[in-house]
Amino acid sequence: MPNTGLPIVARRLREARERKGLSQKALGVSAGIDEFSASPRVNQYERGKHVPDLLTLQNLAGVLAVPVPFFFAEDELLAELLMLLHSLPRQQWEDVKKYLARKAGAAQKRL
Repeated sequence: MPNTGLPIVARRLREARERKGLSQKALGVSAGIDEFSASPRVNQYERGKHVPDLLTLQNLAGVLAVPVPFFFAEDELLAELLMLLHSLPRQQWEDVKKYLARKAGAAQKRL
């Protein structure tokens, strides 16, 4: 995702919404925002004029099927890793954690 000068939350929100194929209004309404203000509010979030509060961000994340930390990931690879982890069943997270711990341990030994 190119850096457009917008805050990371604004950029990630737009990216996730477009990936899901939702309009700003549809996203806002699905996240529990009043239908008459849904489009303008999401638009303001995506332009970086306002930042959604945590509850709103959690609701938006739920609709978009992304983890909340995705909105704050400034690094592209980290954002992708968060999305991949989020797509796995929770019981597989421990396997991923063990794998990464082994890789990190091996990398430390080479230093």
